[in-house]
Amino acid sequence: MGLKEANIYLDNQWNTYYAGQTVNGRIEYVFDSPKKVRGIHVKIKGEAHTELYESKQEENAQGKTESTDTMHTGNEEYFQISYYLLGSNTGNEIEIPQGKHIYNFTCTLPPVLPSSFEGEHGYVRYTVKVTLDRPWKFDQETKMAFTVINALDLNLNPSYKEPIHIQLEKTFCCFCCASPPLAVDVQAPVSGYCPGQVIPLKIDIENKSNVQLHLVKIFLRKVVTYRATSPSSATKKIKDVILTLQEGPAPAGTTKHWNLNIEIPPIPPSNLVNCNIIDLDYDLKVECVVSGMHLNMHDKKYITIGTVPLVGMAGQPVPTAPVPDSPSQPAILPVTPGQPANIPATSGDSAPGGWVLPGQQPSQPPFQSLYPTLTEPVYKESPYSVRTIQDRGDSNHTMIRTPNFAPYYPTYAAIQPPPLPQ
Repeated sequence: MGLKEANIYLDNQWNTYYAGQTVNGRIEYVFDSPKKVRGIHVKIKGEAHTELYESKQEENAQGKTESTDTMHTGNEEYFQISYYLLGSNTGNEIEIPQGKHIYNFTCTLPPVLPSSFEGEHGYVRYTVKVTLDRPWKFDQETKMAFTVINALDLNLNPSYKEPIHIQLEKTFCCFCCASPPLAVDVQAPVSGYCPGQVIPLKIDIENKSNVQLHLVKIFLRKVVTYRATSPSSATKKIKDVILTLQEGPAPAGTTKHWNLNIEIPPIPPSNLVNCNIIDLDYDLKVECVVSGMHLNMHDKKYITIGTVPLVGMAGQPVPTAPVPDSPSQPAILPVTPGQPANIPATSGDSAPGGWVLPGQQPSQPPFQSLYPTLTEPVYKESPYSVRTIQDRGDSNHTMIRTPNFAPYYPTYAAIQPPPLPQ
């Protein structure tokens, strides 16, 4: 059989890095018999890909309607680093003895990269593929995906500190007479948030009309625009509801005041910088469901999802640095993405499953020096995953580690936005 086991490990438990940081990793092979190879090759790359399907109904020469389906694709490559860990593509054959063997690799990420993203019609994805280059036989490939985050600091743009204010008003006609208006006012203190934070919403209803307001629905939506370039240009915009909250009713002639909270899940930051085939935005949509045959009222405002929360605003508690974990807690592995941990001996007997060692002190994210009192984020898995990371360039002999890949994103549950004005 030869190859019994192959695993790729990176140097932090979340496999998550910021653009510009260094990825350190290793491939562990277990052979149950000697293995002849030309070499061991590693390829680390970042790319974006989109797939859009178009269906057309056309008449053929006999006058019958036929359906034709066309797949439009878009591709971008941000970087690719490729080299041999052992041997070369032109060298002599090498025999690897039976047993366990470990080979280390490293890669410095470019400073500007779009954040990892997995969507319905495309992705921004970063992968490591290690190949056993075998002469006269199929190569054996091992592949894994990792997360890259392009930091979006909400403190750098004053517009993210602006409040959100949605005002809806409508009069209803009945037997040629217009009723007094139904007014709905929705407010949030700022327009920029990070995953883990709560958006506090203040909803004021003044229903002077003779129509009941059944429900006020609040939707947090992800708005994604996919673009394809081959064989021709194509665009598709998808609006997905991430969370929904609702409150009601507000009967005719009443006033209501409601406070709702939306907790933001681990989702990718807005605006996939440097990606030209996928645009990512978020919005808050308000829909007011009214009784009778009247049309519902609705409006929306865009919000920004960042990776560094607003700090030092009026009414906001001052964040404090976390207390370091005690070395007596071996289950806690506090290593910040992108900072190399101590590499265990090549025997692989220590720190199984990675290079993270218990008791290490957390390292700082790249922006931490700007905000020394900012609590470090907790990295959580995105609810948006992909069934497999196998793509068009992989062979049937590719072993995928964790095929159901989902990126990890920083969350800040401990840092809350300022309260709404009273």
